[in-house]
Amino acid sequence: MFNEPASTPAQEPDEAPQSKSAGIGKLLLIFTVIGVIAVGVRLLLIFLERKEAAKPAVATELHYTEDQMILPRRLHQMDLKDARELNGKRIWVFAAGQLNAYPATATHMDYAHPGPLLLGAQPIEVVNFFEAKAPASTFSRIPKGDAQVIMLFHRAEDPTKLWGTPVGDREGKLYNFFLDECFFYDDPHTLYKHWPAETWKAIDEHRVIQGMSELQTNLALGQVSTPGPGKPGNRTIVYGNDGNGKPIMVTFIRDKVSKIDANAN
Repeated sequence: MFNEPASTPAQEPDEAPQSKSAGIGKLLLIFTVIGVIAVGVRLLLIFLERKEAAKPAVATELHYTEDQMILPRRLHQMDLKDARELNGKRIWVFAAGQLNAYPATATHMDYAHPGPLLLGAQPIEVVNFFEAKAPASTFSRIPKGDAQVIMLFHRAEDPTKLWGTPVGDREGKLYNFFLDECFFYDDPHTLYKHWPAETWKAIDEHRVIQGMSELQTNLALGQVSTPGPGKPGNRTIVYGNDGNGKPIMVTFIRDKVSKIDANAN
């Protein structure tokens, strides 16, 4: 009896290509989903950016003190004709302790004999303006140029005496005036009427008292000073106090006088 040859198992179809194909399909699906999500996120970000940009801009709220809201007039003189528009008018000293009054006549100022300093908020009556050549040896906070512009005036203390002070200079045909920086054209007592009466009394008497601001103290003691480190309103300043002849050290905290040392050297 012959043995029947062993039966060969039936060959199963090749499944490897199908598995590979299914794996690639899954990967493509995953990548597609990731891509869709990425595009969606990007579109959302663009939408949010445009929505934010479309919002009305919120203005930054600035806070000014009552003093900062006051803008004293400026006249911007260009020549003697402009300056002479002040003839016969009253103005008040802003640059306290910076300018001397010199004895004068209608056409001459005596540089050799400087008189009293002009003090803060002091009223003066303007008479006229003319040019004069400043001596080389004369000290002056006003540039000398080819000639100085001299302002003639009367002081309230001696209304019949004529005084002069330099308020500008001329280089060639070009004038440079410092009237806007040195004087008020309106009564500062009215401009700063919100200041307490006690403060104005101290300023007019050229004294410093507790609670004054730097602006008030500058008017009271003068602008010739040596500031210490720190920002305006939070520092110590030594005032020359030339009007009273003795330096004073003043400490400010939050723009209020907190300490006064009348023995500053």
